[in-house]
Amino acid sequence: MAFTVKDVMTLRDKSGAGMLDCKKALTDADGDMEKAAELLRERGIAKAVKKEGRIAAEGVVGAYVCAKCGVGVLLEINCESDFVSRGEKFHGIVEEVAKVVAENKPADVEALNACKIGKETVKDYITNQTAVIGEKISIRRFEIYETKGKIETYIHMGGKVGVMVEAVDYKAGAEETLHDIALQIAAAKPGYVNPSEVPTEVLDKEKEIMLVQMQNDPKNANKPKEILEKIVAGKMGKFYSENCLMEQAFVKDDSQKVSQVVGNKFKVARFVRFEMGEGLEKKSENLQDEVAKQIDAMKK
Repeated sequence: MAFTVKDVMTLRDKSGAGMLDCKKALTDADGDMEKAAELLRERGIAKAVKKEGRIAAEGVVGAYVCAKCGVGVLLEINCESDFVSRGEKFHGIVEEVAKVVAENKPADVEALNACKIGKETVKDYITNQTAVIGEKISIRRFEIYETKGKIETYIHMGGKVGVMVEAVDYKAGAEETLHDIALQIAAAKPGYVNPSEVPTEVLDKEKEIMLVQMQNDPKNANKPKEILEKIVAGKMGKFYSENCLMEQAFVKDDSQKVSQVVGNKFKVARFVRFEMGEGLEKKSENLQDEVAKQIDAMKK
């Protein structure tokens, strides 16, 4: 029985499997749609759709740098369990997708899903890998840097934290220092490179909080607001030293600021720091509930 491209697309929508897998299933089933769907289930491909509703709150932050083309990528892909996230197979998926991001420079995850990885789209690739691994896989976010300078990346604890730094006006021989700056960002979590980058509204809010704290202190009961505001202005140095990279104490030698360590070796143009799973809801079902759900699913 012959089948058309429309049949392949119908099977794809029904099963969630990739186009190539659907085409092969229809070929093996002589064009019989129901038989092809059964083949996909038997091959463990269609089950990927059932996993779309699960929470993927584990995963890995990975990085890829193409030194010749001046492109760097920091990418987070999530899965369901820490066990899977530590496997070579999952890390291979992250690496392959990161290369696609660097080559195609998509605007967002939706655009990335439409990019090709081999003969299939990234979306189909992820669906197929979900079936192979047995857990929901989800591309969460990525950042792309293009530069004529130098890009340094650092991945901490096998992908729990990832950092990408762009350095300009780079002088040869500063590799170790630039790597140390990436480590600094991973450990100290700065929000900005320099104090000049901090938005006015952020500073105003911070000053407002400090002022209220001082007004609530009985020791300041008789001090005019103008005096308290001057004291607050003087305390902003601590805010900068905690939140601005160049003002932070160097993690390897806290007697120096990061700006002193960098000196004139290069200028940090920008950086990005991903912490795996930040903001995602973790799966909290107990074993009894999970088993009950699986039994119910088998009955359907």
